[in-house]
Amino acid sequence: MRALCLVTVKPGKVDIVVKILNKKRRAVKEIMIVTGRADICTFLQGSIQDINNMVIDFKKIKEIVNTETLIEVEVNLGW
Repeated sequence: MRALCLVTVKPGKVDIVVKILNKKRRAVKEIMIVTGRADICTFLQGSIQDINNMVIDFKKIKEIVNTETLIEVEVNLGW
């Protein structure tokens, strides 16, 4: 299973959070600093439980204000 986790951090704390996230390599496959409503986008891969545990770990980082997780789903549109 794959997911994107959009992470919003406190002002000026992006570099610190990226360093912390780089150490969490269990389900985190890629980390990107982005523009828009989020500051960081992480690509997660693993079981739904792995992804859930990783997002719970993210919320323990005091510099993170908010997360939004987008989980990939398969949809048959009949095309």
